[in-house]
Amino acid sequence: MAELTTTGYESYEGAGELLRALSAPIRVAIVAELGVGERCVHELVEKLGAPQPLVSQHLRVLRGAGVVRGARRGREIAYSLVDEHIAHIVADAVSHAREARS
Repeated sequence: MAELTTTGYESYEGAGELLRALSAPIRVAIVAELGVGERCVHELVEKLGAPQPLVSQHLRVLRGAGVVRGARRGREIAYSLVDEHIAHIVADAVSHAREARS
């Protein structure tokens, strides 16, 4: 087995932080929705059927983890994924969960 270098271990730490940021089902749903395209908070609220304060709170967590970014669009902020890899990770996880239930 290869010895872990400091750089290699730091990659695992980063992956762990990403997975922690995705640990709440609503955050997985937000990322899945943003994988389709940029969305404002009210669009996420409507699509997910979750209260606005809850969606905003989870967007703050995702933004703090470097998963999403916000860009001002008039009076609103449009959120998008920082990296498309994250959309693939979430899509694969959701697909796996669906297969496991079948």
